[in-house]
Amino acid sequence: MRALKHDKLEGIIHRLAAEFIRNVATSASLLTVTRVELNPSGKDAIIFFTTLPESEEDTALKFLERKSGEFKEYVKKHSRLGMLPFMRWKIDYGERNRQRLDEISKDL
Repeated sequence: MRALKHDKLEGIIHRLAAEFIRNVATSASLLTVTRVELNPSGKDAIIFFTTLPESEEDTALKFLERKSGEFKEYVKKHSRLGMLPFMRWKIDYGERNRQRLDEISKDL
């Protein structure tokens, strides 16, 4: 898959995932889509997210997994993508660890 098309598809999925979460999630926690990773063939996408408070991560992941079918329909309705990749949700532990490192370095 060409790099430009690959990046554009990741951006579209990122934007739609953020919109979808904003529309369906409750205010119990703040969910933020941090990035989307699309495999080179374009057939699989992983949508990474973080939550505040962190204690709600597992609940948020289960919620998003239950809503996966609705999200796929949302993407079909709000984009002109032909073949949709298989989309999975994952907690972005890398972003959370980066934030902790930033906090530690401020204390030094």
